[in-house]
Amino acid sequence: MFTLTATCVLLPMTGLGQTEAASPYTPPRTADGHPDLQGIWQVLNTAAWDLEDHSASIGVPAGQSVVEGGTIPYLDSALEGRKVNFEQRATLDPENRCYLPGVPRITYMPYPFQIIQQADKVTIAYEYLRTVRYIHMNGNPHPPGPIDWWMGDSRGHWEGDTLVVDVIHFNDKTWFDRAGNYHSEALHVVERYTPTGPNHLLYEATIEDPNVFTRPWTISMPLYRRQEQNMELLEYQCHAYLLEQEWDNPESAFFEEH
Repeated sequence: MFTLTATCVLLPMTGLGQTEAASPYTPPRTADGHPDLQGIWQVLNTAAWDLEDHSASIGVPAGQSVVEGGTIPYLDSALEGRKVNFEQRATLDPENRCYLPGVPRITYMPYPFQIIQQADKVTIAYEYLRTVRYIHMNGNPHPPGPIDWWMGDSRGHWEGDTLVVDVIHFNDKTWFDRAGNYHSEALHVVERYTPTGPNHLLYEATIEDPNVFTRPWTISMPLYRRQEQNMELLEYQCHAYLLEQEWDNPESAFFEEH
């Protein structure tokens, strides 16, 4: 009988547990030399339901927080507003009234959007409500305000390969998600779109509102390029009266068909 003896030989394994510094991605360029962000993009997360960690419930998939640090830094005086919003979200959520969702919410709703670049502006066309948003470039300043706009006023510039968008002039009628996270008319959003690969963008949005939050806070998530052949934006038209029927009668024909 032969006995096999296993001998473990420890050999140096160069690089084990280490990550080589990845070369930064070099995106294709438009005719004016800026990164080409054009295409149809969409998120793959549950931020539209709740930006923070949340468990699954009826009609709501479980999800992880997209907020840096995990939680939104509310003022103590603003927490009651979020609580009321959450408890009455079926009727209070502006999305259920088919209003424009605001920025940054429209980015991570479960619908695709298309980025189109021109020398003087970047246009984002959203499938949701056929919304069109213009990001004015070339150093054009915000108009004087305050101005009561659902989507705010967007002014952009480039920082290296990152498109940076400053957004102000909001109303206080939009939410950040279906969980009732909200803001006041003092909202200020700075978005960053950074290409990280041929089919990925890193989306970041820093949110500031001294009426509601103790400090600025940031969300981040990848955006994915849609790969289907002949991909295009289709039509999603919201009808508030049908949504009211759905909430009032979950067993209605509308609910069954949709």
